[in-house]
Amino acid sequence: MPTPRIIIKDHTAEANLFARRSVIALLVVLVMMAMVVSNLYYLQVTRFEDYRTRSNGNRIKVLPVAPNRGLIYDRNGILLAENRPVYSLEVIPEKIENLDEVIAELQALLNLDADDVEEFYQDLKRQRRFKPVSLRNRLSPEEVAIFAAHQHHFPGVSVEARLARHYIYGDALTHVLGYVAKINKRDLQKLAEAGQEANYAATYDIGKLGIEKYHEELLHGEVGYQEVEVNSQGRIIRTLDFSPPIPGKDLVLNIDIKLQLEAQRAFGGERGSVVAIDPRDGGVLALYSSPSYDPNLFVHGISSKAYNKLLNSKDRPLINRATQGQYPPASTVKPHLALIGLEEDIITPETRLYDIGKYQLKNVERVWRDHNPWGHGWVNVTKAIEVSCDIFFYDLAYKLGIDRISESMSAFGFGDYTGIDLHEEADGLMPSRGEIRALFNRAWYIGDTINIGIGQSYWTTTPVQLGQATTTLINKGRRIIPQILRGNMLDTGMVADPLKERRPLDVKNVHNWDVVLDAMYGTVNRDHGTAHKAFLRAPYISAGKSGTAQLITIAQDEKYDAKKIAEEHRDNAMYIGYAPYDKPQIAITVVVENAGHGGSEAAPIARTMMDYYFKDQVFPKHQVIESPQVSNRRSANQSGANTEVNVASTQVEPNMAITQGE
Repeated sequence: MPTPRIIIKDHTAEANLFARRSVIALLVVLVMMAMVVSNLYYLQVTRFEDYRTRSNGNRIKVLPVAPNRGLIYDRNGILLAENRPVYSLEVIPEKIENLDEVIAELQALLNLDADDVEEFYQDLKRQRRFKPVSLRNRLSPEEVAIFAAHQHHFPGVSVEARLARHYIYGDALTHVLGYVAKINKRDLQKLAEAGQEANYAATYDIGKLGIEKYHEELLHGEVGYQEVEVNSQGRIIRTLDFSPPIPGKDLVLNIDIKLQLEAQRAFGGERGSVVAIDPRDGGVLALYSSPSYDPNLFVHGISSKAYNKLLNSKDRPLINRATQGQYPPASTVKPHLALIGLEEDIITPETRLYDIGKYQLKNVERVWRDHNPWGHGWVNVTKAIEVSCDIFFYDLAYKLGIDRISESMSAFGFGDYTGIDLHEEADGLMPSRGEIRALFNRAWYIGDTINIGIGQSYWTTTPVQLGQATTTLINKGRRIIPQILRGNMLDTGMVADPLKERRPLDVKNVHNWDVVLDAMYGTVNRDHGTAHKAFLRAPYISAGKSGTAQLITIAQDEKYDAKKIAEEHRDNAMYIGYAPYDKPQIAITVVVENAGHGGSEAAPIARTMMDYYFKDQVFPKHQVIESPQVSNRRSANQSGANTEVNVASTQVEPNMAITQGE
């Protein structure tokens, strides 16, 4: 057998190797510990303030708090627009295992519309799953009760309360107040451009029309904030600080809601509008457009079906006829034209014209007719206004010419915005040579001017514009801008909105105002006046002017017959009036579409409103007052004297430049 081999290990070498490795490992550990300590020092000491701020930013959130929208009252303190608590069905998606199944069950339980469900899923895409998403914005008390009885079956679903706008008088004030609705992308863009986006961080609605839109800045208020502590998932744990929002200002309007409701009742569903203005300060007492619609439909989101019904209605309820409806003013502007004629010395109070029922220029085939086919006989400016003699004003317009008429009527505000505090306003059209050339690329003809004499041709005005021109007559040149806002409420009381005026109209002879206003008095109070029957036995003294606006051309050999004409082409009935005559408190403009004569259809609406407005006032009994012109003419006729001055022939010489207009 071979001898076993004996191997002797060197333990000293192994010990040295282990020692070296241990030292290296220790050094590595020490270096790493030094790095950790250094990094901890950097984080906890050097960058302490910076990281503490960042940590608080993750832990503490600043959330905006929406302000309560200001309330709206009428001039007598009656509430018109308020904020009511509404109940909405809120869903927190992360707490629901099968969301689609739960939504289907809720839809069946509460009979939810398909539009509600569709909008819910659209909102869900824009929200984090732990935040509530509204499934139904407005629950009825019955629906709240039904859900409460079954709530235990729907974890993650709850009924929440919030404040939403409510318009107490519904469609009676829609075109005055407008409405609020959900903020959309266009609204956000406008807010960003105005630097107001941050102030609407928590706001759901914004003014869309009417006073709600025009005075949005006053009504909205200022956003508040609350500091809350949240966990890593973003849920609120507790509130650390709270800075309350500043509510919007409560507004007081010049509107008298009871007078507004009277206007609504007087129209009885007819298409048209009425504007009532206090001529003393321009306050809009009533502004009603018929037909209207319920603004509350828009607050919580109107359905496509309901909106299309309004949009496609032949009655166009979405249009504010009082400020956007553009109508020929017809005979309501005859007092204004008469004033221009007096100022330009084309006529005097004694100027007479014999009306045989038609007007014709020499060597011109066309005949312009009076509404009375037999004419009115001898008329001066006073009687011409009282009986609404077309022939007198055909002749007056011909002699004035379109240039003087356009310039003077523009000074009254025709063809321009009134400045009323509503964005929804049209400016109408006061024709001139330049305007007609620019709009229609045609020359101005002599016949156009003659038609202007009775407020026809291309001339259009809005009821509020006509109302403003009427107050200018009443105030003898003082031009006050009509205003719906009366003031805003503070703890100390109401702060009145300042009176807004434009430069007054200057006249050569102040007595010309009296001639025109006396004729408007006669229109109502003298037997032959076109509005006399409408105001019989009224306890107050009023004045006014009726008008009948023709919408289509009737052939010369045909007689107007409403029964043979489509309803939308029938004449508009118009009326302007004010009372009391000596110290006016109210001026009313009425337009009733396709209704016929102003004296019989529009004037009674003005009478109804005036009766209501003056129902608590006592007036002394009065007798019909005759103007000096009427009294002098009666005396002269009885004595056989001829008082005719500047008699105008119905066969007048045309202007030499007739092809270029007069």
